[in-house]
Amino acid sequence: MIVILMGVSGSGKTTVGRHLAEELKWQLLDADDFHPPANIEKMSRGIPLEDSDRWPWLDRLNEMIRSAESRGEYVLLACSALKARYRERLARGCENVRWIYLKGDFDLIESRLKARKGHYMKAGLLQSQFTALEEPEGALVMDIADEPARIAARLAGTLGLVPVIRGT
Repeated sequence: MIVILMGVSGSGKTTVGRHLAEELKWQLLDADDFHPPANIEKMSRGIPLEDSDRWPWLDRLNEMIRSAESRGEYVLLACSALKARYRERLARGCENVRWIYLKGDFDLIESRLKARKGHYMKAGLLQSQFTALEEPEGALVMDIADEPARIAARLAGTLGLVPVIRGT
């Protein structure tokens, strides 16, 4: 099973994902870790990515989750997936993808981005993310105002997800 945590930068995808992955003993992939250097350079300079920047990155992520799914692995993917066509590209060829939309208001997320250290995504790009965001249909929507550990616990319960028990 593949569960994709989506939302604008600063919505808590990675943080909630870490809590959820720990609780479930699932693998967590952070899509930000797979951006090519040119994308990171652009965002570091405050330049929003264009679709042509995203396609190879989304295709790589899709290959990774399809491969994991084919091996029967349980994976959480933290990925912005702001537009419907990005989500379609990510899930292409996958049979069991669940979407979780981490939703919050601009001011809360902006304050989180301003407090975040050592990340290339700057608060100045947040408006472009909200402008690009196409809220998903059929996703589980979670308000991000609560603590990440509580959000993760609610997600596990709501989705009926259970920890993976690996043999020795």
